Amino acid sequence: MPTPARRVAHAVVGRACDEGAFADRALPAAAARAHLSARDRALATQLTYGTIQRLATLDRLLERLAGRPPSSLTPVARAALRLGLFQLLFLDGIADHAVVHESVELAKPDGRGAAGLVNAVLRRASREGRPWLGGLGDATPGAAALRHSHPSWLAERWFATLGADTARALMAADNQPAETALRANTLRLSGPELRGALDKRGVHSRPAPGFPEAVVVEGAFDARESELARAGALMAQSRGSMLVARTLHAAPGERVLDLCAAPGAKTTHLGAIGHGRLAALVAVERHAGRAQALARTCARLGVAADVRVADARSAGDEADAESYDRVLVDAPCSGLGTLRSHPDARWRIRARDIPGFTLTQRELLTAAARTVRPGGGVLVYSTCTIEPAENDDVVSAFLEAHSDFRARSPDGGLALWNHAHMPGRLQTLPHRDGTDGFFIARLVRA
Repeated sequence: MPTPARRVAHAVVGRACDEGAFADRALPAAAARAHLSARDRALATQLTYGTIQRLATLDRLLERLAGRPPSSLTPVARAALRLGLFQLLFLDGIADHAVVHESVELAKPDGRGAAGLVNAVLRRASREGRPWLGGLGDATPGAAALRHSHPSWLAERWFATLGADTARALMAADNQPAETALRANTLRLSGPELRGALDKRGVHSRPAPGFPEAVVVEGAFDARESELARAGALMAQSRGSMLVARTLHAAPGERVLDLCAAPGAKTTHLGAIGHGRLAALVAVERHAGRAQALARTCARLGVAADVRVADARSAGDEADAESYDRVLVDAPCSGLGTLRSHPDARWRIRARDIPGFTLTQRELLTAAARTVRPGGGVLVYSTCTIEPAENDDVVSAFLEAHSDFRARSPDGGLALWNHAHMPGRLQTLPHRDGTDGFFIARLVRA
């Protein structure tokens, strides 16, 4: 009988790869149904995320060893083989014979033929897999795409826009486990107090330099299922994401507008930074269901927010025109800065999707500008991608069309993450900063 963690990982890998499920959503639900322990949940996450991230590399070896394309296999056998190959090639500390046995057990519901194929392929992989992997290079975009398991179009794009060395480092980092960062809800407790609360529960953490409200957890911790999260004491949020609200830097007495606000990490951070004393915090979300979830999140964290269901592109009508001191546009984007925490995202996004994102982003930024008060009002534009077309190009086009706005460097000692060649903008990079890749521009209206 396969271990509970492997059964869950096998099911989620199959759903994500064959049915289009989102792994970061499907896995918590499957783990909860299986009543996984914290340790098993951590193993299931490592197996699921790693297998999906390394899919291109695994499938190339699978086809080589099986003598047939993965698409010709049954879904059960295909998921078992992918899971087994990931463990044999990329994980240490698990005996090869145990990997083979567990994978065969996972394939048995498909019959003896499937189990026999899995056994034969994985036994051969235990001998040939790592030498084959060690022979893969990454000198060209195509070779790097295979070695680091990214779509070829993305490897080519990053080689061209970021340079070969940065592209290779970024792709390698995308396959590492995401950092577990938590933001203390400072309306309830401080960062050091959160560390103390975690320590009492046997969860080890360390401070996050530059983020007094943040801690980084060392080891397995399911923030969403923790009593501290249910009590509104914390929010699971990457350090890159935390930079956004800190860049807007809302102060007590100011009117603040958060467009595209769900799921609410940045909205609630804005409320905490404002010490609960903002004149107004309006959060706009297009989808009614997400807006309802956002309102519940704000209530749980004790943040007073006016949650409105509306299309942010209609912002700046007569009632809201030039009426906000601080406005945030955390725009929908390709998400290419979050490939560690969203393992299937690299296989969903296509190059042809980028122009659609940029069109929406420009419309949102233009609408948001109408809501910013003249005379020093601040507009922050952010994305969780490192794609220049969605970042630099969008902001540059906006500034060309809006002569009353200027890019200004963020306040608050955030220079560590300054954009390499665009003044007044921030860019975090997973391989350099150990957090999600976020782009942030602070625009001030004259």
